[in-house]
Amino acid sequence: MFPGEFDYRRATSVEEALDLLATHGDSGAETVIIAGGHGLLPEMKAREATPEVVVDVSDLDDLRGIEAGEAPDEPTVVGALTTHATLADSPVVRDSATVVSEAASAVGDTQIRNRATVGGNLVEAHPAADLPAAMVAADATLALVGRDGERTVPAEEFFRGDGDTAVEDGDPAIENDELLTEIRVPSAPAAGGAYAKKTHPASGFALVGVAASVAVTDWTVTAARVVASGATSAPARLRSVEDALVGRSADRDTITDATEGAGDELDADEVRSDATASAAFRTHLLSSYAERALTTAVDRATGRAVDRGRQQ
Repeated sequence: MFPGEFDYRRATSVEEALDLLATHGDSGAETVIIAGGHGLLPEMKAREATPEVVVDVSDLDDLRGIEAGEAPDEPTVVGALTTHATLADSPVVRDSATVVSEAASAVGDTQIRNRATVGGNLVEAHPAADLPAAMVAADATLALVGRDGERTVPAEEFFRGDGDTAVEDGDPAIENDELLTEIRVPSAPAAGGAYAKKTHPASGFALVGVAASVAVTDWTVTAARVVASGATSAPARLRSVEDALVGRSADRDTITDATEGAGDELDADEVRSDATASAAFRTHLLSSYAERALTTAVDRATGRAVDRGRQQ
């Protein structure tokens, strides 16, 4: 199918993009942002989205690229228009936030990773996307810019449900009147991270996935963030797993004990069910994939095994 008719505008700056959103929104036209287009264009072709105005921000080179923090306690900054391929291949991200690098390498296929943008993926907030869970596991912060200035939102608070985020929508005619400009990922080279997923056989999304980040000191787990993707409408922290890890020895028995029944803490009514997998099956899978992600994350944190992420 072909998209319906729409008015096309190409922004040359963040300020112009925000002005275009406001101007067309004031006229009552349904207005959306397009970056890489891998989320929006299929919806437009299927007539699931019928915007009247499309504002293209793909020329905003200031929102592209990865910058390492100048000091160890400064975050790595990822521009919203950075592609998944750039994120996955970045030595800076691979060393400071392995869980993010690994999740980016799990997105779609080579063509998608070389075109789709990180910011577009996060704002689309698909329940089975890989990066949202990884950003929560990495304790990332997202920077949003509106006409009143910039504000920041922790990744854990950014994702609210299927397609629903903290991006403000001040006018019902406008998809949003803020832009996600960058993602700030804390540098944690002493921590280990990993992402493991059961891939949906048709879409490539996560049937279920688990993003894990752990810190280990003297063979004791001192911090852990374990986040499920694909199971619920938004990334879900598996807090009972985290609590079962912290303060215990960083060994396989601890991981096995912590991940047994990993999905049981999720509200059964909130676990996704569709033609491919029931809610019960998704819940069942979480234990296995949490164990896989945590085993690799702990191995990386302790240097106990070859860093498989570096071999990709």
